[in-house]
Amino acid sequence: MNEEALLHKVTEKAQKWLAGNYNEETKKEVEQMLNNEDKSLLIDAFYRELEFGTGGLRGIMGAGSNRMNIYTVGSATQGLSNYLLQEFAELPEIKVVIGHDCRNNSRKFAEISANIFSANGIKVYLFEDLRPTPEVSFAIRKLGCQSGIMITASHNPKEYNGYKAYWDDGAQVLAPHDKNIIAEVNRIKSIDDIKFEGNPDLIKIIGKDMDKAFIDEVLKLSLSPEAIKRQHDLKIVYTPIHGAGIMLVPAALKAAGFTNVINVPEQDVISGEFPTVVSPNPEEPAALELAVKRAIETDAEIVMATDPDADRIGTAVRNNDGEFVLVNGNQTMILYLYYLITRWKELGKLTGKEYAVKTIVTTELVSKIAAKNGVDLFDSYTGFKWIADIIRKNEDTKIYLGGGEESYGFLAGDFVRDKDSVSACMLFAEMAAWA
Repeated sequence: MNEEALLHKVTEKAQKWLAGNYNEETKKEVEQMLNNEDKSLLIDAFYRELEFGTGGLRGIMGAGSNRMNIYTVGSATQGLSNYLLQEFAELPEIKVVIGHDCRNNSRKFAEISANIFSANGIKVYLFEDLRPTPEVSFAIRKLGCQSGIMITASHNPKEYNGYKAYWDDGAQVLAPHDKNIIAEVNRIKSIDDIKFEGNPDLIKIIGKDMDKAFIDEVLKLSLSPEAIKRQHDLKIVYTPIHGAGIMLVPAALKAAGFTNVINVPEQDVISGEFPTVVSPNPEEPAALELAVKRAIETDAEIVMATDPDADRIGTAVRNNDGEFVLVNGNQTMILYLYYLITRWKELGKLTGKEYAVKTIVTTELVSKIAAKNGVDLFDSYTGFKWIADIIRKNEDTKIYLGGGEESYGFLAGDFVRDKDSVSACMLFAEMAAWA
């Protein structure tokens, strides 16, 4: 398609938005793009539909068919609702959990999704405020829900937001449900097909009680409480990088027995603008700069950081010269697995049925550690939903130790079915105390 034809196509689509049942704020933004001599924003906003893929939605926020907004989120939620009503037609009540991170518009998208689910007769458990992604996975399982969504774009730049869909086991959707949901979303041809008027009687706000239940499960993963007792005042710097980790990580560390957790005040500020970093990605050294600086100032031993939706962890430790070095994703996976296997062995917990999981792009050193200790090791495709799939297939016959990937995600314990920085932070601090 040449440039002239493309411009004609996007202009036609944009004008339909001006004529449709879109709100005035949206129409004003579309009008500004149409009137702008530079048509690049108009083209990018309308040249395609924002695709609901196997991982849900992710895109730049704004008006347009290729943007994250209440209408693209609405189409996704209506499509998911339609599929749930078909798939669980025999149930007297269909239930979902909704969570969100700190990003701009995340709360709005969560509340609009709650309205749409409830308008379709689906019971909604909506978190009262931002929460970590793993707690959404946990709540789906705890409350016996059929599905759930998390509004987050993980560690993407501030202009982005996203929408992750989960199934009844608390894992992100897999075949055949992913393709079937996509088909239902694609059947939504008009915003008039979306039921925006919610039923408040079907929306229940959840929060502190679920937090406590989640932290209680995290504490059960502890393998060295005596080490924590001895080293309770270990100096730990933790930063949520403006995100959802602030809601649970400090509380989990305190509940585990750590009494000297040092914050990074500038990054405790919950903000979708991420004002202290270029990118809120704990894989990037720049994202940990303030935390490492704080650790040097306070003579701390370890640094931990979590991304905006608190499913991944970045860490720094002191080397033999006392300088802080960042621990990369492969090293993180090795440390966790070595610790878990070593402590299970010392405590006499190994039965021969234990296994661990890594993604195919994660270091093969993990395989060697597992093999040396008689622990089965499964390789999975990249993406934590595949690790969750292996857990599901083995939950009645084998014992899950832990699983992770080189992109800084780890999960110990199977009460969650997505990567979990809350339990990962608790275990990393415990490792430091034990070592």
